[in-house]
Amino acid sequence: MSSNLLGIRNLEPDQINELISLGRDFKKRVRAEESVPNLSRKVVGMLFFENSTRTRVSFEQAAYYLGMRSSNFATSASSMSKGETLKDTILTLRHERLDGLVMRHKSSGSPVLAARHFGGPVINAGDGQHEHPTQALADAVTIIERKGTIEGLKVAIVGDVKHSRVARSNGWLLEKLGAEVRFVGPRTLLPTQTANLPGAFYDELDEGLEDVDVVICLRLQKERMEQGMIGSTGEYAHMYQINAERLQVADPGCIVMH
Repeated sequence: MSSNLLGIRNLEPDQINELISLGRDFKKRVRAEESVPNLSRKVVGMLFFENSTRTRVSFEQAAYYLGMRSSNFATSASSMSKGETLKDTILTLRHERLDGLVMRHKSSGSPVLAARHFGGPVINAGDGQHEHPTQALADAVTIIERKGTIEGLKVAIVGDVKHSRVARSNGWLLEKLGAEVRFVGPRTLLPTQTANLPGAFYDELDEGLEDVDVVICLRLQKERMEQGMIGSTGEYAHMYQINAERLQVADPGCIVMH
């Protein structure tokens, strides 16, 4: 397996299962205060070109548990604010002898560019509307902990599918591991080229939720939307809000994730 984690789509099921197993073992060891690999001489760069709280902090905590030092990169205080290109920034960080990069960027494919020029491991923490592989892996760990397996489950991914990198990574992961995947949302928020995603598409919430075992809720990404894609937030909530009444058509043991 490559030392980079740039996306889920091009991974094989056994590679995905290996990463899930590593994640579950790490989580178990940390909670039990057992030893984990000591990487005290390593430094990882945190390159977040978009705002982040949960993802950035989770990576900083992971580095801490492994004994690594994390170097946070602020674009507003870097040479990028003076016109330096992403490639030049990556080459500069390469010569600073960082041992790895965790990267979030508004442009799809940016982590691929970084991996091409950095010379060390690059982890994609979200790139544009493309992928968010670590979120999909974390969701998979939670589903397995609650359901025991992914194979054979019916999973509905509900909301702003069109603009969601989480929907794409989750869809590919779940399909590769044997789940039935459903993408649910208003037609304006579903991808126009549906062949690029595995699964069925529904614009009626009740139909999409029928007998599902897992519901993954997506937020409205207003910062990526064109005007008029939804009538209003209230109208959207009336049609697609997940609540106890709407979940009556789901499996009685259904779990809801966000």
